Amino acid sequence: MSRRANASLRCPRCRMHASLCVCALIPHPRLETRTRLLLVIHRLEDRKTTNTGRLAAECLTNSAVVVRGHASQPDPSIAWDPSSQPVLLFPHEGAVPLTHFVHRDVTLIVPDGTWRQASKVRQRVPGLAAIPCATLPPDAPSVYRLRSEAHEQGLATLEAIARAFGILEGLHVRHAMERVFRAMVERTLWARGSMETEDVADGIPSGVMRHDPRSGEPRIPA
Repeated sequence: MSRRANASLRCPRCRMHASLCVCALIPHPRLETRTRLLLVIHRLEDRKTTNTGRLAAECLTNSAVVVRGHASQPDPSIAWDPSSQPVLLFPHEGAVPLTHFVHRDVTLIVPDGTWRQASKVRQRVPGLAAIPCATLPPDAPSVYRLRSEAHEQGLATLEAIARAFGILEGLHVRHAMERVFRAMVERTLWARGSMETEDVADGIPSGVMRHDPRSGEPRIPA
């Protein structure tokens, strides 16, 4: 089935196949935070069903998304509340630990795309060159297994945002976001035939069928 045809079968919010939708696990009401998330997503990344940045934004009331990387137009400038401290979450040279901003009102700007795309955001998006960059402290390895990762310490965008908000807002925010992330990853792996039903932490909706990649035939989960 083509990507265009398959798109009609996907949830417009979480972008999972409708039968595997994770929207029921998105906090409702969405998480209220002092920290604002500003997701700067590359247009090519925005098309991918395995993108996690928009799912992170769906978890938070205080969030916004900007799409960049259109060949025919310059990247949009970024604005934030002047009473908050803008911080770019990316390990550029000179970046400081995110813990330095714990007691401040922060607008956390997070680039979303490949490592190469994300590394160019600071120079290509007007307004970002002069703001400080921050890094996350060492933590558990990524559990994102839907794409190969070129950097050993690389994280999916939602993982990085969840960990950052865990520092700035509290572990309850991190854990709520990571639950949605884990469901998205594990249900996708299950659909690909890479995970058994009993290993999916939040389960598979009753009666959902998948295609067994070994035979090409659909089967009902055990």
